Amino acid sequence: MRSILMSISRRQFVAGCSTAITAMAGGRIGELVFAAEPQGDATYTTYLPMVMTPDQIFVMVFLRGGCDSLSLVSPYDDAIYYAKRGGATGDTLVVKSPLAIAPNNAAFGATSSFGLHPNAAPLKELYDAGNLAIVHATGLNDDTRSHFDAMDYIERGTPGNKNTTSGWLARHIQLIGESTALLPTISAGSAAPNALLDYSGGVVMTDLNSYGLSGPYSYNSTSNPAMLNALNAMYTGSGAFVGAGQRALEVINAIQSLKNANGGKDLTYTPEANVTYESNTLSNSLKMLAQIIKLNMGLRIATVDFGGWDTHDNQGTNGNGYYARQVDTLSRALHAFYNDLPNHRNRVTVVVMSEFGRRLGKNGGGGTDHGHGGAMFVLGGHVNGGKMYGAWPGLADLDQKQDLKITTDYRAVLGEVLAQRLGNARLGKVFPGLQVESGGVLGYKRLGIIPGGDAVIDFSA
Repeated sequence: MRSILMSISRRQFVAGCSTAITAMAGGRIGELVFAAEPQGDATYTTYLPMVMTPDQIFVMVFLRGGCDSLSLVSPYDDAIYYAKRGGATGDTLVVKSPLAIAPNNAAFGATSSFGLHPNAAPLKELYDAGNLAIVHATGLNDDTRSHFDAMDYIERGTPGNKNTTSGWLARHIQLIGESTALLPTISAGSAAPNALLDYSGGVVMTDLNSYGLSGPYSYNSTSNPAMLNALNAMYTGSGAFVGAGQRALEVINAIQSLKNANGGKDLTYTPEANVTYESNTLSNSLKMLAQIIKLNMGLRIATVDFGGWDTHDNQGTNGNGYYARQVDTLSRALHAFYNDLPNHRNRVTVVVMSEFGRRLGKNGGGGTDHGHGGAMFVLGGHVNGGKMYGAWPGLADLDQKQDLKITTDYRAVLGEVLAQRLGNARLGKVFPGLQVESGGVLGYKRLGIIPGGDAVIDFSA
């Protein structure tokens, strides 16, 4: 024990791992996640806990890069759309053979018909079955076209304000009270998003079996008691760093216990019959979440990132084009995840969003530049799906004369899920500055995506 502690200082231990602590919240030692210590006046930690709706699971899928929602859910017979997307030329971004959907909303369809991208057939199946809701012309009520600013504003939950010291999901978790479950909060992938900024109770992982420390001082089992003792000695006391280390060690050892019960072998996972996950990062992440849900490890909040949506060049339309492949991956992964959870669908709510949409007009590189309004999806067994929500602003009157206008604040969508499904109606705490939409100023409005009586919303800061 002495030799290990003497030969592996904290600095050497960090340096020996595959990924050092980063400057952002949710940095990693190997795949142990550590949140940043709270910065500034993190008064959200003093909020009185609320009672979360039992067993509800929220999954946030973020499409990094700015998804072209006008191709994903296109107003395909709109003359302006056709012209701006180069429909009269051979070099066109007009979506061919869109999958027509019924908006089932009088605020849509007056000037155009709508259709999902042809590679989104799995999503159309979910929409037609009433399990998928679409919110169009939604997004961040701020003029920025910067990826980094837009993502930061969205994930901090305070548009236009970067001084907020915590993420909106972190504040939500603090409000409802810390869970004592093994894995209440997971970021599937390689990093925790800023939505969890200043929250130290989550873990980052890409795979249950490989979760642990990597590098020359690897540890992911109880087969190395000396290493376990050394790690326990390092993570004693209090604070976000220590708490995250302790949580990670608990998870490592719990997974090892499951392996021991499996004869010491890695955990295998077989999806439901007729469900197939493709071999890609998004599908692997969602498959892991499905496995964790079925293992009853206490999952309540999960985040998943899917990048590659910044389609400035050679975006393509149908077939094997780049954007089409992105849509295909997204659609198949969400479809597999939903159908893999027949006994948990009413517990799971998935929200899919991006930092902004793309410009209406096609650029000279065969792609689209950063825009404004976009689309959000809400998927689940307890969703009023098969309907488009919000209001369609049309394409004749554009934001800055070139982008789809926003008619629904993204916080209205997230706020409804929080209030109606996750038992947290204190939206003024989760999204400081949010108020009821009125007088043309975007804000919270009950959309009706989540069924049930209206929660009484508290907008106090």
